[in-house]
Amino acid sequence: MLPWSADLAGRIDEHVITSELLRDNPLGDPAQRPLLVYLPPGYDQDQERRYPAVYVIQGYTGFVSTWRNRSAFRQPFTETADAVFARQEAPPAIVVYVDAWTSYGGSQFVDSPGTGRYHSYLCEEVVPWVDEHYRTKPAAAHRAIMGKSSGGFGAMITPMLRPDLFSALATHSGDSLYEYSYIPEFAKSARHLRSYDGDIWRWWDDFRSRTPFTKPEDHDLLMLLGVSACFSARKDGSVELPFDP
Repeated sequence: MLPWSADLAGRIDEHVITSELLRDNPLGDPAQRPLLVYLPPGYDQDQERRYPAVYVIQGYTGFVSTWRNRSAFRQPFTETADAVFARQEAPPAIVVYVDAWTSYGGSQFVDSPGTGRYHSYLCEEVVPWVDEHYRTKPAAAHRAIMGKSSGGFGAMITPMLRPDLFSALATHSGDSLYEYSYIPEFAKSARHLRSYDGDIWRWWDDFRSRTPFTKPEDHDLLMLLGVSACFSARKDGSVELPFDP
């Protein structure tokens, strides 16, 4: 396997979408978001054919370009997906890579007063935009969503909340069983916060003042802050931790 980029049998179009729903979001994150649209082999030759669409959403701290990351002896996701279509191991489909990054590392693909309307952005802006600009089969029966980790959680909840848009899902290590995946981390996070007088915002200021992930508590406290902002933000957008430090 070559350690550098390979040509695709299909192609990827790179776009930037200006979102009205993300404008003036609580964190001041960009309303302009990258969007990658993969078109399978043959898309340009048969101008009458329409295709199902698969939406791909990323894990916590991930963003769209992460799918192109290369590591030793492994293809990036984009090339692996292209190879599946090139070898005709799956029917051709349009693959849409959606960005929902936030300053806290992720949005969990939900609407929250603490981060912004990322679920609505996906469903009400990205999906119609793709259907308008590409030859999709614009019906729920021909639209799927998949993701990893936090993206796996988003892939699980989105068809439940919007069955009018999505009829199939795939979740890879999706966040679930929160009683076991998140609550056991509370004690460890509370211990980390002792160094900051129990104040996660003191840690946050420190985190942003230096190279990230250079202290052992960084990952745990970033997850705590980011997920709390998604699920336990107050109506005014301020973040309430799910325990008393």
